[in-house]
Amino acid sequence: MAGVSDEVFAALASPVRREVLRLLLDGPKPVGELAGHFDMRRPSLSEHLKVLRDAGLVRERKEGRHRFYSLEPEPLHGLTEWLTPYERFWREKLANLRDLLDEEAL
Repeated sequence: MAGVSDEVFAALASPVRREVLRLLLDGPKPVGELAGHFDMRRPSLSEHLKVLRDAGLVRERKEGRHRFYSLEPEPLHGLTEWLTPYERFWREKLANLRDLLDEEAL
């Protein structure tokens, strides 16, 4: 499938990883701040961050003993292209349903 790697789909399959991406929309965050949003041990969060890094969805920057993560949106562009035909499909289905309901109301 053009534009979207299996790693991106695998990374986005996890609600935890989707939440990490959402948290990073506001800008880079240290691991400790990210960890505060989840009820899991830090090694578990580190595994999620590794998956996101491997998929190219986040970037890690080290400052002394601290690690900061930031969103890398480029891999998501291909996802938008991949989803567009499905969005059109559902828009048509909903329009047809609206038309049917309007006819029923008459």
